[in-house]
Amino acid sequence: MRSTTLSLLEPRRFIPIVAVCAPLVVAQGSYSEDPLAVPLGVAMCLAFVLVAPVSYRVLFPDGIELSHGGVRLLLYATIGAGVVLSIGAAVPKVLDMGATFLTARSSLLVCTALFLVGGWGLGRDIGLSDALAKEKARAAALAREAELSQLIALRSHLDPHFLFNTLNAIAEWCREDGEIAERAVLQLSAMLRTVLSGVRLASWPLEQELALCRTLFSLHLLRDPELFKLQESIPSPLPEVRVPPMILLPLAENAFKHGPGAGHRGEVRLEVSLDGSQLRVRLENPGPYRGPRPGSAGLPTVEKRLELAYEGKAQLSIGRAPEGERTRVELSLPASGPAPGVLT
Repeated sequence: MRSTTLSLLEPRRFIPIVAVCAPLVVAQGSYSEDPLAVPLGVAMCLAFVLVAPVSYRVLFPDGIELSHGGVRLLLYATIGAGVVLSIGAAVPKVLDMGATFLTARSSLLVCTALFLVGGWGLGRDIGLSDALAKEKARAAALAREAELSQLIALRSHLDPHFLFNTLNAIAEWCREDGEIAERAVLQLSAMLRTVLSGVRLASWPLEQELALCRTLFSLHLLRDPELFKLQESIPSPLPEVRVPPMILLPLAENAFKHGPGAGHRGEVRLEVSLDGSQLRVRLENPGPYRGPRPGSAGLPTVEKRLELAYEGKAQLSIGRAPEGERTRVELSLPASGPAPGVLT
């Protein structure tokens, strides 16, 4: 009853109802001499609005189907005739009213037909609207689940080449330098444990994200401590900002892979700053920027994750650094963190 009444108050239904009922009440007053004619007309219209759509929705929650047989249809017709005759025939007799426009026999037949057809139209429209709203909500929920599944898959990304190369290096170190091999195993184990723990988290502290990147660079430096130098410019204390887990990891992987890993020795610079409501992260590596690489998965992965986590409010750019043959990646994130409810 409550949901039907609220639905009838919506302009797209309320206006047509008034457009039909108002002329009937005006005609009732114009063609009737009894002073109670207009109140009676209003009562008949109110009875239609309050009873007809509700009756239809109660008797036919899923619409009229052949499986219902004639029982519910007969009951619906009985309710309609009963309401119209009660107000249009019984009440005038009780109140000893004279003849009115809507209480004539022909008018009562028309009112009964309007009751049944109008109740069917309004009830069916409300039912279809509710069903459509539920389907839209269900579709949105399924789409969100698909996005979340995709987000989990994207956040599980870890460059397999890095992992295989590190394991191969550890195998060599086991024969040549057991101490370095042990350190590498411990660092790799800690890194993988951190990655696995962060896959299903909505966010974690920026400090933890930076620690993961440092571990990645440290593993690369184990093989050749002179390969590159990590230069950090990070405020102290570090801003208490939460970021999506492993959002910087692909950027750090690329910085090494296309910088020192490709034979370009020099500094890898990591800068973090808080500019008002925006967290800015800049990562530079030696080596010229040569544009998007066909088949690359790192940056598209980060871009998709940023779109899902920040709903378009984060920015990622990559290009040539102003000084020297270097590549610069800049990331701007809302300091408020990822959108709530991104991952459950």
